[in-house]
Amino acid sequence: MSLSATTTEIKPIPFFKALADPIRLRIVHLLTLRPELCVCHLTEILTLPQSSISRHLATLRNSGIVLTRKDGLWVHYRLAIGEGSPYIGIIREVTKLAEIEPQLAEDAARLPESTC
Repeated sequence: MSLSATTTEIKPIPFFKALADPIRLRIVHLLTLRPELCVCHLTEILTLPQSSISRHLATLRNSGIVLTRKDGLWVHYRLAIGEGSPYIGIIREVTKLAEIEPQLAEDAARLPESTC
């Protein structure tokens, strides 16, 4: 197991651009609910092709929002924003959106109990 991508300073414009996309917002929301998720879970929950999910995850990774961990054939994603980040409050607010956005609540209901 190895972590890739080191924590870097997050720039505001790429951060907000990354969150402006509905699919990426859904991914971030799911990552607030689990410590990490595999691409296979995201494709199942979001009902999108693996190539589409991977493209969105690359944008989130390049903006500094997520980190990856490779475990054999599986790549797991987790939030890179910790308690000391000025962006943590925004990420916390994303979790509250499920109360008013049915799609986020539906995604959360489809989260698997197991991991890869």
